[in-house]
Amino acid sequence: MRIPIGSLDEDTLRRVVEEYVSRDGTDFSDMDARVGRVLGWLRSGQAELHFDGETRTTNIVTKDRL
Repeated sequence: MRIPIGSLDEDTLRRVVEEYVSRDGTDFSDMDARVGRVLGWLRSGQAELHFDGETRTTNIVTKDRL
């Protein structure tokens, strides 16, 4: 299920993106830069936020993977 990013307040959206970009745990690059990049993708429409009811997880999917 697609979640419109406008339906989330800014703090919630940022926390969702922070959780997403920290999942791998092996990327030691700047967290703020990674979060900013993903937020940019979401705001520009290059990516979408999706919730999977079966796994109860939120994912960020780029348009080329939809």
